[in-house]
Amino acid sequence: MRFLLDAEQAEFGRTLDRMLTAADTPSAIRAWAGGDAAPGRALWGRLAEAGVFALAVPEAYEGVGPLPVELALSYVELGRHAVPGPVVETAAVAALLNGTEAGKEWLPRIAAGEAAVTLAAGPYALDADSADAVFVVDGDEVRLAAGHGPLRESADPARRLFVPEGGEVVARGAKVREAVDMASFLTAAQSLGVGLELLRRTVEYVRQREQFGVPIGSFQAVKHRLADALVGLEFARPLLFGAALTMTSTDVAAAKLAAGEAAYAAARAALQLHGAVGYTEELDLSLWLRKARPLRDAWGTPAECRERVLG
Repeated sequence: MRFLLDAEQAEFGRTLDRMLTAADTPSAIRAWAGGDAAPGRALWGRLAEAGVFALAVPEAYEGVGPLPVELALSYVELGRHAVPGPVVETAAVAALLNGTEAGKEWLPRIAAGEAAVTLAAGPYALDADSADAVFVVDGDEVRLAAGHGPLRESADPARRLFVPEGGEVVARGAKVREAVDMASFLTAAQSLGVGLELLRRTVEYVRQREQFGVPIGSFQAVKHRLADALVGLEFARPLLFGAALTMTSTDVAAAKLAAGEAAYAAARAALQLHGAVGYTEELDLSLWLRKARPLRDAWGTPAECRERVLG
């Protein structure tokens, strides 16, 4: 099945790409990893002006959504440019608090980009130190965390993990399943974007790097490795946009599984084909390499997604 974006959607994607290309996201990522959220929050404001977060917020709360296709398109671009911050979790909170009293306070702020919030449905809350609020799912209740513990080690330094602490109940009977599905769906979109960028950078590199007097990209083994990575990513793309049309838990899990595995395969290929230079933190490639596996496991590990698909 083919999913074709209309002219307005395609232009929106190109606009986000141009904006993020000009924003020097590698500098913002490195600052975020070091605990300086200012460049990332400035970028957050520009994304809000472009309407990205309003896509997740219902019209009743001053948003324009939820619009899953446009969200998928946006979050693929966020992944391609490795935008730091709890972008997935903020959109998931919009789904979680829809129809609650707490939603009346927080959702208009999310739509306007005035609030970056995060969500914990397990032990950790992403970027709790820079978020304006940390929401914690506890059974059928939602708590607003009063604080958080120390920074925990993460495979991706720009994904800063904390254990939330305490807090009052702000909602009961919230739409937890919808929120988790939204987080899984948008993580799949991010993963696809990360994988596409890793593949693009690797193709560019193998065209320039020479061995035995010829570009290594001319070697058959290299071509096959890159082709395998491309097939995985292109297989994940229709699953992602198919899930955007249905938003069922099964379709979302299938998209998450395919996109996560494809991005991880692209990361492994990128690391191998870049050789020793691929291990250096100074190379911007590392900013994408470090995201592939954490995103693969976030909001639904491969095993969990397979279980949901097989049902």
